[in-house]
Amino acid sequence: MFGFAKTQMVSPEKALPGRDEPIPVPPRHEVLDAPLAPPYPDGAEIAEFALGCFWGAERKFWQTPGVISTASGYEGGYTPNPTYEEVCSGLTGHAETVRVVYDPAKVAYDDLLRVFWESHDPTQGMRQGNDVGTQYRSVIFARSDVQQKAAEASRDAYQKVLTNAGYGPITTEMTRAADFYYAEDYHQQYLAKNPDGYCGLGGTGLTCPVGVASAE
Repeated sequence: MFGFAKTQMVSPEKALPGRDEPIPVPPRHEVLDAPLAPPYPDGAEIAEFALGCFWGAERKFWQTPGVISTASGYEGGYTPNPTYEEVCSGLTGHAETVRVVYDPAKVAYDDLLRVFWESHDPTQGMRQGNDVGTQYRSVIFARSDVQQKAAEASRDAYQKVLTNAGYGPITTEMTRAADFYYAEDYHQQYLAKNPDGYCGLGGTGLTCPVGVASAE
């Protein structure tokens, strides 16, 4: 019964109250040696994606040329400054999310969308593989009209590829970015600190027909 409840979005009235104090994070990225939190370098832009367990998702993006920094966090719910345990309870409404700080002169937003789509199965609803619950749902948090339109176009293009391969409809949410809450220190760049750590991320093996890497 509890497992079933975790696949249903909590209502704002029943969400955990959270706290006023943000969770402290390290000043620098473990791999990229860049700022983990603002201020970011001049000209940097931000993208935010949820695609299952953020350990493996964050690694996918920090390995992408043109990305300046990444961070694991929580977004899309109601509880301010939640803990990991609270998010896992299903009572915050948040999804495990990766913030991607990137140089648009070196990598386009479309390229990040391609990494997003190809790194998970976006047709699974409130789960990714054996990871079940609202925290593992697929979400694109658009930070502008331009990002929103690009995300929708990429979804439509990838849906055709998935449908031809026998997959069902994409369940990825398209929503405007809200407050991004940083996850605890030990979650940041987790797979760099724990190379043999768990990664439940798995794509479909199908290519998303958007984005052409512009980094040389």
